Amino acid sequence: MPQLGETIIEGTILKWLKAEGDTIERDEPLFEISTDKVDTEVPSPVAGTVTKILVEEGATVPVGTELAQIQDAGASAGDAGAD
Repeated sequence: MPQLGETIIEGTILKWLKAEGDTIERDEPLFEISTDKVDTEVPSPVAGTVTKILVEEGATVPVGTELAQIQDAGASAGDAGAD
């Protein structure tokens, strides 16, 4: 879960915009999140393939929580989830 503001300490995953196995580009919206201040789409930090979604829709998680694993477009399958 990325830091979205100085006072935001947690957020709720509203909707995943990509599923496991989907490809994604860097800065393409990956999921929608709700905080106490704003609802927003969060972009992917890298291009690649979504290999695993770790947090279900509706879950509230603290800032810093790993939400999904994305295999870098240039990485081999053994590198998936290295973060």
